[in-house]
Amino acid sequence: MDEMDFTRKFRLGDQRDLEIKAILASVYQALQEKGYNPVNQIVGYILSEDPTYITNHNNARALIRKVDRDELLQTLVILKSCKCSILPENWRNI
Repeated sequence: MDEMDFTRKFRLGDQRDLEIKAILASVYQALQEKGYNPVNQIVGYILSEDPTYITNHNNARALIRKVDRDELLQTLVILKSCKCSILPENWRNI
């Protein structure tokens, strides 16, 4: 069988996936506690990679910088596609 005749499967490691979900939940909560719109701030961070979109409150800025932008995007797509409960309610409608 030729290498081009099959589709590769990609799977993010379970432990890393859980870590990224926990970081997203913490960052979301910290932004919300400080009165920011978490969705807008996280989108701004993803688009620009500028950490100042994320508050320092509860160490959120340091936490989100532990996650590579591609990993962050992949996790958000997976969470959105499976409508996982880790996403806040207003994220499920976008």
